[in-house]
Amino acid sequence: MKAIVSIIMGSTSDLPVMEKAAAFLDEMDIPFEMNALSAHRTPREVEEFAAGAAERGVRIIIAGAGMAAALPGVIAAGTTLPVIGVPIKGMLDGLDAMLSIVQMPPGIPVATMGVNGALNAAILAAEMLALSDDNLASRLKAYKEGLKHKIVKANEDLKQVRYKNKVN
Repeated sequence: MKAIVSIIMGSTSDLPVMEKAAAFLDEMDIPFEMNALSAHRTPREVEEFAAGAAERGVRIIIAGAGMAAALPGVIAAGTTLPVIGVPIKGMLDGLDAMLSIVQMPPGIPVATMGVNGALNAAILAAEMLALSDDNLASRLKAYKEGLKHKIVKANEDLKQVRYKNKVN
């Protein structure tokens, strides 16, 4: 089995955020790899990773980074694969990372999630892959139906909550 999604993080301190992407890809039966690479501390390795990812069968890259958050953009500059950036909350509540990732120059796009949005990054990756995979599309549809059912159940549970002036 070869990885078709690559999850990259600036350091293993980002794992508590990025593992949400890994768990979702696992749930959807999407083969993935997970590595730590730093745009600032291991620039050669990042360049080699980006240049060789497609040849290794990777189709989408999810890259999480905090603070200066250069990693997703540096990867995007070195590949034609789609890169999904996940700003990691750190300083400035992650706003610094989000702005670093979202403000890419023309020609180097990075799809940018919200701060700590690794789960949404994995869902977007799965949706992209599902364009050519009917089985995955079915699993995604079931997942989204499950989200709907959670809200329906939550509303049923809320009906049991009583307050003096609550009318429903």
